[in-house]
Amino acid sequence: MHTDWPLWEVFIRSKQGLDHKHVGSLHAADAQMAIENARDVYTRRMEGVSIWVVQSSDIHASNPDDAESLYDPANDKAYRHPTFYDLPDELRHM
Repeated sequence: MHTDWPLWEVFIRSKQGLDHKHVGSLHAADAQMAIENARDVYTRRMEGVSIWVVQSSDIHASNPDDAESLYDPANDKAYRHPTFYDLPDELRHM
C-alpha cells in the first residue's frame, strides 16, 4: 500500500438510489486510479451506477460541538420545513 499517495473518499450511487452514499476510503495516485480502484473494491457485485471520489484533504466539515449554534438560526424559520404542504401520494422522491 502506498500511504504517501493521497487518501480518497469514495461515494457510490446504487441502481435503486438517487443519491451517492459514502462507502469507504482508499489511497490512490490520482482521481482516475481512485475511481478504478473504487470500482474494483466497492462495486464487485455490479450494484453501482456512479462513483464519486474526493480527496479527503478537500473535505471540510463543521464541528459537532458547534451544532447548536450552527443550526439554531434555522429553528425560527418554520417555512423552511415542508410540514405545511400536502404532497400527492404519487410523489415518490422529495
